[in-house]
Amino acid sequence: MSFPIVRNRRLRGNAAIRNLVRENQVTVNDVVQPIFVTHGTNVKSEIASMPGVYHFSLDRVKEEIDEITQLGIQAILLFGVPNTKDAIGTSAFMEDGIVQQAARLIKEINPNLLIIADTCLCQFTDTGHCGVIHHHPITGQADVANDPSLELLVRTAVSQAKAGADIIAPSNMMDGYVQAIRTGLDEAGYENTPIMAYSVKYASAYYGPFRDAADSTPQFGDRKTYQMDPANSREALREAESDVTEGADFLMVKPALAYMDIIRMLKENFDLPVVAYNVSAEYSMVKAAAKQGWVNEEAIVMETMTSFKRAGADIILTYFAKDIARYLQK
Repeated sequence: MSFPIVRNRRLRGNAAIRNLVRENQVTVNDVVQPIFVTHGTNVKSEIASMPGVYHFSLDRVKEEIDEITQLGIQAILLFGVPNTKDAIGTSAFMEDGIVQQAARLIKEINPNLLIIADTCLCQFTDTGHCGVIHHHPITGQADVANDPSLELLVRTAVSQAKAGADIIAPSNMMDGYVQAIRTGLDEAGYENTPIMAYSVKYASAYYGPFRDAADSTPQFGDRKTYQMDPANSREALREAESDVTEGADFLMVKPALAYMDIIRMLKENFDLPVVAYNVSAEYSMVKAAAKQGWVNEEAIVMETMTSFKRAGADIILTYFAKDIARYLQK
């Protein structure tokens, strides 16, 4: 049958009927708020390239956690900015590292808030790379050594779980990282701690503002030998399949906005929850355009979040999480 028997506009006639037939909705339970903690005292410093996002010292992190809790957000993604760096990122896995201190403190403030700990070395190494640097014996070319880096990532993950992290989220893109961390957590007695794998992480231009926030810009070269080529999609399935077989509990796509085809691919091919990371430049571009009055911020944010859900995302990591919670409360 066709027009005039079929009239698709019948199901769009008013707000109530549109609500009844809506296929995808965003709720506060879908979003995770990243936060950045750092050393020092009385620090609440806005990140210049990420309006509305701050560095918090430990003595001021309670105000951020209280706000997140009051808004009904149930999970945070925890990043640490250390005051010392070295070749192997020692402060990433120290018992008194900034992430470990913050995790213990946040659990005291709100034991029910889910802490997802970013597990990487780039903020903590003096090279800004996600692992130990190896130089080719003939060419002298520098690159991240995969297997030695795994040992450090395991130590970091175990120390984070010990400090109170509920979920370990390794973002390093080393081969075998899920298996190594799963084994390390299990041997340390954290067999029930899930791994949110950064399964498909592209070597993207959308990370710029985050590197300001985390002080993690590579000091030489780039991350293209371990992060994925943005031109590739079938490779994403191989990466995700590796993580599934190694014991991942969630599969992430990062960035989200330019990679919704990848989100859909993972949703259709795997049974694990799919996570979309709405990254820093995706956030900052909207904030900048809204400040100029070029876009309706609330409308464009909610449309974008709905599109992530439509593509197949079950969870959205986004710097807009607090804004979204406020929109939904209205």
